Amino acid sequence: MTRAVLFDTETTGLEPLAGDRVIEIAAIELINDLPTERSFHTLLDPERDIPDDVIRVHGITGADVAGKPRFADVAEALLAFLGDGKLIAHNAPFDFGFVNAELARVGRPPLAAERMIDSLALARARFPGMPNSLDALCRRYGIDLSARTTHNALLDCKLLAQVYVELTGGRQRGLTLGAETRFRPSVAYAPAAARVPRPIRPSEAELAAHEAFLDRLKAPIWREGG
Repeated sequence: MTRAVLFDTETTGLEPLAGDRVIEIAAIELINDLPTERSFHTLLDPERDIPDDVIRVHGITGADVAGKPRFADVAEALLAFLGDGKLIAHNAPFDFGFVNAELARVGRPPLAAERMIDSLALARARFPGMPNSLDALCRRYGIDLSARTTHNALLDCKLLAQVYVELTGGRQRGLTLGAETRFRPSVAYAPAAARVPRPIRPSEAELAAHEAFLDRLKAPIWREGG
């Protein structure tokens, strides 16, 4: 059994090293690349303003995060949920950069780069030259996007989990049958009895019809040597 975690963040901007902060983080547990019922999700007080142009992207306002925990308050619970396995995100360097900046602020070591799986890189390798945003991949795989009116970390995780299953062939992988699941009949069958030849003899009418058919053919091979 292989455990991994798929996660997503929403932020106040694009530059973690210039003071932008995480305002929402969500994560979903995967076992053998398939989502389980376990998840982690929280809004965060970024301890700064949220610019209007960013609010138009994800819809999270200052009022939404007022009184929410700070990253320092959830860091231990988040790290416990992330565990020590692979970490999957769409455009993973972006999310890793923000989480690692937040971890640095609370004196914790960064998420190791070798744990990173970038689903955007996987999609670009599979569909070179095509749009590979989360929306585009959902449409390509027929995944319902009706609830995605703005960016939302938990919803994006749930959508990406479905996309990741498709990208990695996880749904087909689950169909593999082991030796223990091979068909076993519920009833014991006796060996079939030896077959008895049953010669087929045409009737007089059938023989006459055959001769009439041959009369219409030019030198039918069935009458040669007769």
